[in-house]
Amino acid sequence: MNAHVSPAMAADYDRGGYLIIPGRVFDDATFAALRTKADAVFAARAADRGGVAPSLVDCPHWDDPEMFRWILAPEMLALVEPVIGPDIAVFASHFLQKPAEIGKRVPWHEDSAYWKGWMDPIVVASITVSLETSTTENGCLRVIPGTHVHGYSDYDPLAKPSDQIFPTEVKADQFDEGKAVDIVLEPNQASLHDARIIHGSAPNTGTLPRAAFTVRYFPTTNRFNPDFNKNFRVYLARGVDRAGNPYGDPTRSYPPAGVIP
Repeated sequence: MNAHVSPAMAADYDRGGYLIIPGRVFDDATFAALRTKADAVFAARAADRGGVAPSLVDCPHWDDPEMFRWILAPEMLALVEPVIGPDIAVFASHFLQKPAEIGKRVPWHEDSAYWKGWMDPIVVASITVSLETSTTENGCLRVIPGTHVHGYSDYDPLAKPSDQIFPTEVKADQFDEGKAVDIVLEPNQASLHDARIIHGSAPNTGTLPRAAFTVRYFPTTNRFNPDFNKNFRVYLARGVDRAGNPYGDPTRSYPPAGVIP
């Protein structure tokens, strides 16, 4: 079954701030090519860092226009359109990985807290395509349903930041971890989450690695602020611009973004 988002599912997303989408996103050949691309990107970034593989490669599409084969794929845009509308722009993309048994924990956070000032309003829907089986044991994504109605919680520093991907975490009294939902996915299955929802992931304590491809889309009615970071590029994916935003050219290469250790 091909992945899809029905009107009822879009209503669930509005209420809860996330979806686990049934079905496969891509055909077998397109998905296999994406996995091959992920392996190549991780290997290249590891070579640049003395053989140490990063946990996250940020915006690989900036310096590799081939990435738009998947970012602008009709299959992806069809999943996000029901929740943000037909005029769609690309904010960011990431390859993420958690090696077996040593993958670090991602603290509870909201993406919107890191993006404050980048656009107004911060309406961003993130599609995560699982490249490998994603389970509780290997550190799957976890979300706190309904917390997307706020989006700007307060944060505390962590006692052992070296054990975490980020050094801070949403204050414990601002959410109920007991309500967390594990986003368990098969390869080529996807989830969708609002940028304002509180989410995170446990360390990978299992024997299987976890890897994923995430693309973050926003409606072109959002006003992107290029003055916040003049080197950051967004792209028009479908429809028309509604806010006078500047867009990058998906056919050309720009200087690469960064990685997270």
